[in-house]
Amino acid sequence: MIWNSDTQELEDISLLTDVDKGFAIILYNDDVNTFDHVIHCLIKYCKHSDEQAEQCAMIVHYKGKCQVKNGTEIELTPICKALQNQGLSAAIEEL
Repeated sequence: MIWNSDTQELEDISLLTDVDKGFAIILYNDDVNTFDHVIHCLIKYCKHSDEQAEQCAMIVHYKGKCQVKNGTEIELTPICKALQNQGLSAAIEEL
């Protein structure tokens, strides 16, 4: 076996990155926000396509909640706060 320190370093970084991505923003249903508002927020803050935002809004409506964005806790915190500031019920949960 040939030891390649460059490859090992990349593998170590890759493993750390995968571990850090274990969080998600969960959007919860409420009786206040319209479909249009939820869809607009998902497009603007979560960078969803129109279709993806519509599907997530439907899932939230019928299932009560939907995982709308994955990433690190640091990446997701400002996005989740933006959704909350728009009146949406959102939280970051560890997967």
